[in-house]
Amino acid sequence: MMSEVIFEKLLEPIQIGPMKLRNRIVMPSMVTNFAAADGAVTERFKAYHQTRAKGGVGLIIVEASYVHPTGKGFKNQLGIYKDELVPGLRKLTEAVHFYGAKIAVQLYHAGRQTTSKVTGMNVVAPSPIPCPVKQEMPEELSKEEIKELIEAFGQAARRAKEAGFDAVEIHGAHGYLLNQFLSPYSNKRTDEYGGNLENRLRFPIEVIKKVREEVGEDFPIIYRMSAEEYVAGGITLEESKVIAKKLVEVGIDAIHISGGVYESSAMIIQPAAIPQGCFIENAAAIKKAINGEVPVIVVGRIKDPVMAEEIIREGKADLVAMGRALLSDPELPRKVAEGRIQEIRKCIGCNQGCIDRLFQDIDITCLVNALTGHETEFDLETTAEKKKKVLVVGGGPAGLEAARVAALRGHKVVLYEQEEELGGQMRIAAIPPHKNEINDLLNYLINQVEKHGVVIERGKKAEIELIKEIKPDAVIVATGSEPVIPQIPGVERENVVTAHEVLNGSANVGQKVVVIGGGLVGCETAEYLADRGKQVIVVEMLDDIAMDIGLLTKALLLKRLVEKKIKILTKSKVKEILADGVIIEKENGMEQITGIDTVVVAVGSKPKNDLLKLLESEGIPVYPIGDCVKPRKIIEAIHEGFRIAYNL
Repeated sequence: MMSEVIFEKLLEPIQIGPMKLRNRIVMPSMVTNFAAADGAVTERFKAYHQTRAKGGVGLIIVEASYVHPTGKGFKNQLGIYKDELVPGLRKLTEAVHFYGAKIAVQLYHAGRQTTSKVTGMNVVAPSPIPCPVKQEMPEELSKEEIKELIEAFGQAARRAKEAGFDAVEIHGAHGYLLNQFLSPYSNKRTDEYGGNLENRLRFPIEVIKKVREEVGEDFPIIYRMSAEEYVAGGITLEESKVIAKKLVEVGIDAIHISGGVYESSAMIIQPAAIPQGCFIENAAAIKKAINGEVPVIVVGRIKDPVMAEEIIREGKADLVAMGRALLSDPELPRKVAEGRIQEIRKCIGCNQGCIDRLFQDIDITCLVNALTGHETEFDLETTAEKKKKVLVVGGGPAGLEAARVAALRGHKVVLYEQEEELGGQMRIAAIPPHKNEINDLLNYLINQVEKHGVVIERGKKAEIELIKEIKPDAVIVATGSEPVIPQIPGVERENVVTAHEVLNGSANVGQKVVVIGGGLVGCETAEYLADRGKQVIVVEMLDDIAMDIGLLTKALLLKRLVEKKIKILTKSKVKEILADGVIIEKENGMEQITGIDTVVVAVGSKPKNDLLKLLESEGIPVYPIGDCVKPRKIIEAIHEGFRIAYNL
């Protein structure tokens, strides 16, 4: 265990203007889609934030809240564009203040990074240039409309103060409206709002001045900026140093350093392939440029409290924003303060529950924490009314989570795993490049089931007769899945192996390899082999590869596959496997590829559910979860395990 004194800087109070925070941990703005259709606070939205306040965070910055109807970016985003929303916002601030945290709201306008389908209005921007991602042509804002939006930011700030917020954050990052005006990448105006840096800064500065006019001198204003946009012709760190100085001159109380725009959105919500703490040096450069005149907040895949402590101790930033880390474990600050570091449930950078869902414009959750967004539905602090003897069969992600939750609910839990090691397919999933953080989740689950008294039987198969002897009140079946072996002539040859065998080290793989299947498993296995010097061809029947992977993770993966010279054949089907190659059916006919040493099968999985059928025939109460129901992703396994165990 690490002692509390190691985290003395992270846990040290700090001032942002007149606002005093109990520690240096910030929950940054993250859109949830938990608000009502008109942007109003809901009970779900309130409970989500209250849970993070209870967990001990110093400052919560509530999600991007649109200041004008044209600025709405998501279906159920928080709004602050009309006075009728203030009472609900006041209930939110009161709920957060009850647990000692401070709360700010982020003032935002999407600009061109939205669609008319979301807003019900024409998309607007500094210049008539579409966002490369949203692809809808915006209307260029007139000077009169610019004045209207400046006023909208000011009135939103007034509402924020009336609602009891302790500060506001102006969203000048991530390619949204203020960032669009600031950047030569998106601003091609020729009037006083475009051209040189002084002109491009005009709109953000006028917004800041209007906000200050409305909230007064004793109310903190934070400004969030993308120190680099990571696109051709975009803002660079050197320009951001100049911008930061100007922001301080006009009275900003803190600067929040992030990066990216929608075209480079992997740098906004960084997948696991992006290094942890990716913006630390940018924050340090900005802090130096402004001579430390105001506090600097840094964000960017910071999930480790040891890293957070080092950032502050080394003077690279004054506060650390830990967004997804607080989705995965709202109690992270309290656990740090109490020296319970080993009990922190860490974000694994998968993006499956958060940004992947948000980009589909649905509500967010978290792969590792099924409670995220469902805080009003479950209460793990109370035990079940009737305590049961629960048998969990299978020690993969679904089984481990089910065992953890059932034990927390007060049930007597026994877990059988036929392998010597727990983890199931999580162990394989953690092997490809950039996937090792899955082990953080595996270690957490194993530690928790052991801590909460689950009896674990490793290396033992739960046969039907054994289950009858145990006489459980409920059996949770989490037996997982196994690879599908396609009916291809030659598939039985010695040179054919499965992706699972490759990744777990049980297969010998030659120098030249064909991977059948271009989904998640096939692509990751191809990259794994390329990193070991193999020449790899991926053959996929569909029009594209990696179609079962989130957009940001996919973009980085495809880039790496190209860099590693992995050949991709889409709209292609392996018709036969030969002793030294394959015959492929393509759109323009048949092709034979020779000189192949190994063929890797990665065409999906099928449920392992024989035990389930036996239990059902015996009339034993049984609850199937995870891949034994239908092969899917870890997020479904974890969430099903949680819900079934909770409701026993």
